[in-house]
Amino acid sequence: MKSSIFSASSYALVNARLHCSLTPGLTAPVDAEGFVLADIVVADGRISRIETAQRTMAEGAIDLAGRIVLPCFVDCHTHLDKGHIWPRKPNPDGTFMGALEAADADRVARWSAVDVDRRMDFALRCAYAHGTGAIRTHLDSIPPQDEISWSVLEAMRERWRGRIDLQAACLFGIERVRDQDWFSGMVRRVSAVGGILGAVTYMVPDLDALLDRMFRAAIEHGLDLDFHADETDSVEAISLKRIAEAALRHRFEGQVLVGHCCSLARQPDREIANTLDKVAEAGLAVVSLPLCNLYLQDRRTDGTTPRWRGVTLLHEMKARGIPVAVASDNTRDPFYAYGDLDMLEVYRAATRVLHFDHPVGDWPKAVSSTPASIMRLHDAGSLRAGGPADFVIFKGRSWTELLSRPESDRIVVRGGRAIDAVLPDYAELDDLME
Repeated sequence: MKSSIFSASSYALVNARLHCSLTPGLTAPVDAEGFVLADIVVADGRISRIETAQRTMAEGAIDLAGRIVLPCFVDCHTHLDKGHIWPRKPNPDGTFMGALEAADADRVARWSAVDVDRRMDFALRCAYAHGTGAIRTHLDSIPPQDEISWSVLEAMRERWRGRIDLQAACLFGIERVRDQDWFSGMVRRVSAVGGILGAVTYMVPDLDALLDRMFRAAIEHGLDLDFHADETDSVEAISLKRIAEAALRHRFEGQVLVGHCCSLARQPDREIANTLDKVAEAGLAVVSLPLCNLYLQDRRTDGTTPRWRGVTLLHEMKARGIPVAVASDNTRDPFYAYGDLDMLEVYRAATRVLHFDHPVGDWPKAVSSTPASIMRLHDAGSLRAGGPADFVIFKGRSWTELLSRPESDRIVVRGGRAIDAVLPDYAELDDLME
């Protein structure tokens, strides 16, 4: 199918296969996989009508013959500032510590404004070509990098406005909150650019006091929170529970997203239930990063095979009404040597590793409407009459077809028009790798 046919200001797509979990308001017969055969009418960049597929096809309509159409993806946990440094600073042994040390060394030596800008723009072009419409990135905010990366982020957000909604959360070890003067300055910087307050939590002795300081700052400045937590196999790592307890102590009404939470799967059932009950009561959301966690967790240097694959307990969370998502995380850097910010690849991996099937249910929301809600993007992540005509047309007509091939010839439609979905050439970054 030629993407040029989507250049008209108005047109109709008939016999599109839409997932019922992503089309609120559409009442139609649903098949065993949750799909609805429907017609979509687009006018002036928005969806003017979605209805059950009609028996007769209007003149000039585009027949999709049952191809799947999904809303543009929402990727709520990435690290665009680290992306694509692998060629110049690989992980020496594939371990988490190896990733930390390699990324830290590269940041100190190479992360100028020009370097971060070019790699970040390259990554966004990849995501855009794959059909992502919104991204949240974490920004390493350890001095002096904070003075560099946040300025780049502001310029990048303006450059990409209208193509990708770009959010940013600061990232530093929770122990840095002890420095009240520095932390106050960081909070002001995040607040000034409409960012999200974030940190990596560890089981430090004063964790509760540090979390209290972060929650108080978020309340004072009207900020949402985003934490990296328990990215380890240590049973003693229970900072997810501590975050939930802090949210309850402060009666926090903002959004709190917690990423990774790997150690939860290693804990006793009673501890799991206690933690998840508190997470649900506190209204926290959780994002799992299956690609990166598979790469790093239980990495062994003794020649033995990993016994544990690192993902958290999304099924148990979802059963309690906890909003759950999956996201890309790192891309071609020491924390994950692969990836291309392709959320179809992420969902494919999540389906296989986390068993998002049998039944599929509403798991497709984990890469679309759920992260959109977490990011407060009320016009993204679903297909509905009156909403933007931002969607991706695939060749696959079922989940087994869609998730079995890369779908590299997908058609990405933004504002009703097919974009030039050509991926940037890695050679563009060669001079940065010297």
